[in-house]
Amino acid sequence: MPKLSVVVPVYYNEESLNFLYERLKETFLGLTNYTYEFIFVDDGSGDNSFKLLFQLSLTDSQCKVIRLVRNFGSTVAILAGLAHASGEVVAVISADLQDPPEMIKEMVPHWEAGFRMVLAARGNRDDPFKARLPANIFNWLFRNFALKKYPKGGFDCFLIDRKVVDMVNECAEKNTHLPGLLIWSGFNHKVIYYNRQKREHGKSRWNIRRRLKYFADAFTAFSYFPLRLCSALGLLVAFLGLLYASLIIVLSLVGIIKIEGWSSLMVVVLVTAGVQMTMLGIVGEYLWRNFDQARHRPIYIIEDIYEAGQPMKVEMPAKNGNNSTQKGL
Repeated sequence: MPKLSVVVPVYYNEESLNFLYERLKETFLGLTNYTYEFIFVDDGSGDNSFKLLFQLSLTDSQCKVIRLVRNFGSTVAILAGLAHASGEVVAVISADLQDPPEMIKEMVPHWEAGFRMVLAARGNRDDPFKARLPANIFNWLFRNFALKKYPKGGFDCFLIDRKVVDMVNECAEKNTHLPGLLIWSGFNHKVIYYNRQKREHGKSRWNIRRRLKYFADAFTAFSYFPLRLCSALGLLVAFLGLLYASLIIVLSLVGIIKIEGWSSLMVVVLVTAGVQMTMLGIVGEYLWRNFDQARHRPIYIIEDIYEAGQPMKVEMPAKNGNNSTQKGL
């Protein structure tokens, strides 16, 4: 029987973990043709999430718990889970239950039909308006200026074939946008739509700082549009500056302007300087990510791995993107 691995990034999810586990177990009661494993990745949670996960690993031999030494972000936590998944097919789902675990049963038949990737895109969202608006803006921009095949509603939950998992592990990219990487790969995929449910357990940690990093990671990884925008904006400002300078010269020659105004000069200087600093900042985002990748630091650092309540050897990503086995600290 094929094995299905379920990877769940966990960050301050103590209130939903037991409910998630029960719903996952019920889901696999309907997948009798599969063996399974649950891989929970604790991404530096400061609550009781790890304690609950450890208890699950004691009572269920199909539960594997990976504990990262600190918070690396949900994308990195997913990458850690994918690196340790052993199934022929792997599903990734959030721990807050906004993405219903029962979707896995709906996704599996599409994989059996030959699709390498099954993407669960958001058709509707029960999130508040302040959460929907930036998400909708990002999805529209990313679809139109980065990857044309990106689903309109965006996606975080997906099911991928072992071949796709190996590709993701081989890339070993830092600061990447995982949904974009899957679309970029070009593997045949099926998009299914679902209603993203209202959060009922715990509080979201998805703050403005994380949103901005997510936005920057996505566009710097898969689009040169911001750089092209810098070039276009620079040419536009230079052209307008040339027109303004020509106008000043003509008006000075005919005697209309006798004394140059300080206000107009300061406006031009400040606007031009602001545009230049913005363009430098965009270029800096690209350069920083290249520098961060070139340092060859590990993408994540694992504190411990527990399976059936017992600590295991820790696999750390090596500099070349492959895995090397080291003993956990």
